[in-house]
Amino acid sequence: MVVAILTFAASLRTAVTSIAPLLSRIAEEIGFGATTIGIVGMMPTATFALAGFVAPALSRRVGLEQLTLAAVVATGVGLVLRSFSASTAALLVSSGVALLGMGIGNIVIPPLVKRYFSDRIALMSTAYITFVQLGTAVPAALAIPVADAYGWRISLGAWALVPAMAALPWAGIVLTRRRARADRPATPGSRVTGLWRTPLAWGMTFMFGMTSLVTYSLFTWMPTMVTDAGGSESLGGAVVAVFAALGFFGTLAAPTICARFANPFGFVLFFISCLLIGLAGIVWAPTHGTWVWVALLGIGPTTFPMALTLINLRTRTDAESAALSGFAQGAGYLLACAGPLLVGVLHEATHGWTVPMVFLVITIAALIAGAAVACRPLPVVIEDLPASAE
Repeated sequence: MVVAILTFAASLRTAVTSIAPLLSRIAEEIGFGATTIGIVGMMPTATFALAGFVAPALSRRVGLEQLTLAAVVATGVGLVLRSFSASTAALLVSSGVALLGMGIGNIVIPPLVKRYFSDRIALMSTAYITFVQLGTAVPAALAIPVADAYGWRISLGAWALVPAMAALPWAGIVLTRRRARADRPATPGSRVTGLWRTPLAWGMTFMFGMTSLVTYSLFTWMPTMVTDAGGSESLGGAVVAVFAALGFFGTLAAPTICARFANPFGFVLFFISCLLIGLAGIVWAPTHGTWVWVALLGIGPTTFPMALTLINLRTRTDAESAALSGFAQGAGYLLACAGPLLVGVLHEATHGWTVPMVFLVITIAALIAGAAVACRPLPVVIEDLPASAE
């Protein structure tokens, strides 16, 4: 189970960061403009939102493990098909298939950790989020060099190897569980309702959603910001890679922070301060102190692994974990999906980056408000609030 979770976790961002540095190159060959680039940037959060809404119900119907295997297969198939895209429509559809598989992975891994490692939540959260960060940073770093050597199609399609490696252990787990249940009657999974009435669920939603909005906006547009200021295409790819890689530090620290501190909100404020300073620098001095701004921006989204950890710390069972994970990530990513597109629209309308960054600062204010609720001291768990289990 450890191998299965970590291998799949490594593929949960490959479709996002492997394409970002190559969008200009792909646009020239296939033929699309800034609006389509904005749509590509919006697709991860949109499909992750869809996954958040459908994954809890699907997991109750077919089981967490079976759903995870289906998500692994969808991820790999989508990545392969995308590398053969000859049109904008084919690129968007195949990306959607891969991203939906990844989005379901986002939802099911926290309850899987809750089910199999309830006594090691901080350790396993650190481990799987670290592998998510690996799958975020490495594709961004290799995208341009591999594309220069073998073409952008190989650069995109090679990442299908990661879900392919994850498919074998997940298939084994599914088959083992089917044999173990063969002589036992099926029992329906528990269903949690009324989450939309709880402040905690909405706090978690805004903590997830606004962190994702800012992060995916930067993934999409930071290379363009750097090249607009006179930087090279390689520098744009390196900026995204470093931005993603610095998430390792937050990944290692966030689960322990959340597990050891009753109210980790003070840490949220520190990470937000890094994010705000980095945004100011990358807008007003993108080629002066570039790596300082990128380092601060990379530390800022540590609020994301904090939110992932809080899902399991604010629930008692894997059923409640799945429900809260689905609601917070579904609604959160739905809010976030407009970020990259709106940043692109505002940039085209104003021919600059100041107004788009003001928009991001407003979303960060919503992030702070949500985190203040999600980080409230224990014992505040979702079952203690006005939601019902059926």
